[in-house]
Amino acid sequence: MTTKTTEHGLTLDESFAEGAGEEALQDTARALRGRGHAVVVAQDADAARGAVLDSLPAGRSVFTMSSETLKAIGIDEEINTSGHYDAVRPRIYAMDFATQAEDIRRLGASADVVVGSVHAVTRDGTLVATSATGSQLALYAFGAGRVVLVVGWHKLVPDLDTAMRRLRTYSWPLEDIRARVAYGQPSAMRKTLIVESEANPERSTIVLVREKLGY
Repeated sequence: MTTKTTEHGLTLDESFAEGAGEEALQDTARALRGRGHAVVVAQDADAARGAVLDSLPAGRSVFTMSSETLKAIGIDEEINTSGHYDAVRPRIYAMDFATQAEDIRRLGASADVVVGSVHAVTRDGTLVATSATGSQLALYAFGAGRVVLVVGWHKLVPDLDTAMRRLRTYSWPLEDIRARVAYGQPSAMRKTLIVESEANPERSTIVLVREKLGY
């Protein structure tokens, strides 16, 4: 059995933890390039981290999204604490959420570069991400001048229907478990972004990794 029920009643389909395989990886990479994205295929987490750093333009503000994938490749620490980048997240953490909420929202929505992940990529090159708040989705769609997304090959799926099923029965249940531990409250699929293509060929870089990273 690959499907079970979490403690809080969500269906978890663990078949979505399996890597898609080399043929699916190469097909997806070609499809993404055809839809206007730059694509880097990385062998492992170390190579993915290097690919992200190589893609960051000098002198621009960089906002790393909350992401288990980014944690897995260790990019958060490099960008946010090394002092080598104009990192947005440390600036936000230094602000007062009670009195500067609007300033925080504006700062987070206007980063030059966003680094994050998505929850599924279809074989024909469609990106899908879901969120409880939508904070990262606006940056992915338009707000950031450059987008760098790291995607483990277990997130590659045949089509959009399967992508949505993956969100509902794998990504969301696992995020719900994490959120309850981290924040003491459940997560939710409130907003979902579907990216069909990118008009600016220099805006988006997708790093596909031959590893399971995040969920």
